[in-house]
Amino acid sequence: MSSEELRKKFLAFFQKNGHAIVPSSSLVPDDPSVLLTTAGMQQFKKYFTGELNAEKSFGKKSTVSVQKCFRTSDIEEVGDERHLTFFEMLGNFSFGGYFKKEAIQFAYNFVVKELGLKIDYVTVFAGEAGVPADEESEKIWKSLDSKITVKKFGRADNFWGPTGSEGPCGPTTEIYVNGIEIWNIVFNQYYQQSDKKLEPLPTPGIDTGMGLERLAMVVQGKKNIFETDLFQSFAFLSTVGSEDIVRRGRIIADHLRALTFLLADGVRPSNKGVGYILRRLLRRSFIQAKKLSLQQESSEGKIKKIIEQYGEFYTELKREKEKILDEFRIEAEKFNSTLDKGLKEFDRRFPGMQVQTIIPGKSIEFFKVGQKVGEDAFDLYQTYGFPIEDIKELLEERFYKFDESEFRKKIDAEFKKHQEVSRAGAEKKFGGHGLLLDTGEIKAKDEVELKKVTRLHTATHLLQSALRQVLGNEVKQMGSDITAERTRFDFTFARKLTPEEIKKTEAVVNEAIEKDLPVAFKEMPKDEAMKTGALFFFKAKYADRVKVYYMGHSIATAFSKEFCGGPHVDHTLEVGKFKIAKEEAVSSGVRRIRGVVEP
Repeated sequence: MSSEELRKKFLAFFQKNGHAIVPSSSLVPDDPSVLLTTAGMQQFKKYFTGELNAEKSFGKKSTVSVQKCFRTSDIEEVGDERHLTFFEMLGNFSFGGYFKKEAIQFAYNFVVKELGLKIDYVTVFAGEAGVPADEESEKIWKSLDSKITVKKFGRADNFWGPTGSEGPCGPTTEIYVNGIEIWNIVFNQYYQQSDKKLEPLPTPGIDTGMGLERLAMVVQGKKNIFETDLFQSFAFLSTVGSEDIVRRGRIIADHLRALTFLLADGVRPSNKGVGYILRRLLRRSFIQAKKLSLQQESSEGKIKKIIEQYGEFYTELKREKEKILDEFRIEAEKFNSTLDKGLKEFDRRFPGMQVQTIIPGKSIEFFKVGQKVGEDAFDLYQTYGFPIEDIKELLEERFYKFDESEFRKKIDAEFKKHQEVSRAGAEKKFGGHGLLLDTGEIKAKDEVELKKVTRLHTATHLLQSALRQVLGNEVKQMGSDITAERTRFDFTFARKLTPEEIKKTEAVVNEAIEKDLPVAFKEMPKDEAMKTGALFFFKAKYADRVKVYYMGHSIATAFSKEFCGGPHVDHTLEVGKFKIAKEEAVSSGVRRIRGVVEP
């Protein structure tokens, strides 16, 4: 059974059993507690807490999805038979619709009856730290198959905790097939407070996760995930090469797939946040390809195959194909120009060590890295942009010992120096939106441009309020970029705007402008500011006291109010006429509007 058939079969099974199919959310989540989407339940977090109502959103209390996921903790482990950065998670969820009996029954029916697999054993929560054992789940499993083996474990193995400091949680039951855990079912019946105290949830829920890669491996009878059809069309894999060649091929395959999906979701290479993770993936893939003497065109061809293979299910890949390839080429050109020089410099500074004898059963003695070697390694990182894990790998290949903790301390110290040097230029920033006067992506080189940027910045506030009026409160800011020529505003919305919606949004903005509303701000504690209903960018970090800019005669009745540091016009009429120049997709569930102002 192919991976494509597995996705379809999973969704069809749960749809038949009363679940609403919900598309995968973006890899960049609308959740400030995490950098990337790491689990299928993330897009449903507010339904578990009761902030949102599933029946209103989906027409049902239960949902099913195939979710794109990304976990950075495994980047350095990629290359073995099971670790990945990007993966797909099959999951079914219930928000007060059903609980343990139905969840276990669904899982049993799908694994045994739909897929024809034999369950080796299942695990349940044994009870620990004041939380009782999950005897109910054990009885349910035994009622389905009296001969099934049930193993019991404590909180470390069979109790799922929240991603952040607090959130829904509960005991789990896991399904093992061919010695591999393929499905984890979480019974969300508690809420963990920030002090780790557990309180019963008013409405218990179901949260399950089954990795498609593992499931495909089991169903297709493969020895590891890289042998499944999920990788075969684009992987640089060899069954006859050395262990080192095989490992490098797996790293490239994983990283190309992961970076393709990140680029499709609108992530771009940078030196911070998600952009930095993307840059690490790109550069690691370039270095590994260089070590295998693979050309850039070969990697581009593999990306095209990834888009072709996954694009039918994840349509954003096909839609963003040219942007994905363009960004890959741009980053390749930037890095490859220094990569050859960097590798030659590495060879010069770290010549291969000759190991005289290797005694079987005894570890090789590594040559210690002295102060000079540490400085050389840091220079490779700083001058040539080599990722830390690649420096470590290259050194250890030649039997140099590498102290990563000391290396990171040196990076932190250098970064602090850089911050001190840059602090003088920081005064040119325009507050919380990161607008710059004469540096960075956003520029205002003189007073004329400064006035234009100020008008456009104010118009961006009006635009967000107008979009929420026209499209609903599901609209949330995902980013903005303002130059003297235009404003660019990214926001959450599931589909393309109609011509009527674009026209109405323009009209709402211009109506507010023509009312000549006063623009003012109040400075207050952040918690108090939130209570006013002011909008804020969830990805931004705010101080304990913030400024709330509002457009209207009072903060209570304002047309627009947002956390912000400026700059703004004094009255909305100064903005001029606003016009939407373009509306387009950025990634799955994220749209972009480019707007201009006229005198």
